Amino acid sequence: MSDNPKKVGSVLVVGGGIAGMQAALDCANSGFKVYLLEQQPAIGGNMARLDKTFPTNDCAMCMLSPKLVETGRHLNIEIISYADLKKLEGQAGNFTATINKRARFVDLEKCTGCGDCINYCMARNKISIPPPVSVRDKTAPEVVAKVDAIVTKFDDPAGMVIGALQDVQNEFGYLRQDAMMYLSERSGISLSRLYAMARFYGALSLKPRGRFIIRVCLGTACHLKGGGNIAKAITRELGIENGETTRDMMFTLERVHCLGACALAPVVTVNEKYYGNMTTRKIMAILEQYQTSAESIASTESDPREEAVA
Repeated sequence: MSDNPKKVGSVLVVGGGIAGMQAALDCANSGFKVYLLEQQPAIGGNMARLDKTFPTNDCAMCMLSPKLVETGRHLNIEIISYADLKKLEGQAGNFTATINKRARFVDLEKCTGCGDCINYCMARNKISIPPPVSVRDKTAPEVVAKVDAIVTKFDDPAGMVIGALQDVQNEFGYLRQDAMMYLSERSGISLSRLYAMARFYGALSLKPRGRFIIRVCLGTACHLKGGGNIAKAITRELGIENGETTRDMMFTLERVHCLGACALAPVVTVNEKYYGNMTTRKIMAILEQYQTSAESIASTESDPREEAVA
């Protein structure tokens, strides 16, 4: 017996299934230090996937759960999961095991087993930035030419947002989508910022507007002098509410809070022309003039539907 090598008091159990856990518990309860090696991220083995066990038809998890808890809490058992046994050297009673422990990229002391790391795994979900796609080739040449002319007027892209949006709206009547996308690409200003500014300021519109934009002031001075009645008269005459446009795309009605001409209250503007000291009778006469002008414009312009039929 004196010729036998000295035995080391630790045990390596390979496999963290139900048999491996029971073997680890038996050795640990006998006073040995036990290393339980499992190639999967967690112990439990295939039995955790079963519903019932043969032949007693007992609940698998009812048998497995107490052993999982006892193995995880036992002071003499150290679980080495997500690892492989690469080499085993030595002789009976004195082995040296080489273990390859795979990287988790997770702090096990903070891990709660929620599983979110699987959903956001950088190895599975590789982030790729798509190459930038130019919208110039997909934009109408006349839109490209007008936006280029607008951008060249400004030296500092950071301070051109409001002015550029106003110029685009003056060119097309509203902030059309293709013009906004090309303006973003041409100026280097993000499209989200352009749309944020367009939605913030009431003077900017993302919807098509009429050729004649009628603004009725409803500020304090204009409201006290009948600005609301004038707005109602325009609604009755044109059949549109605030922010709406007539079907022939000739008139758009906007109710605003100030036009900067309180001394002329109540004030109405048509495009950039001011009309002060307005009354219901005066606004009807003005609308009649613009309606006549709209009819003459419509008669000289070809109907797109007729062109399509031709």
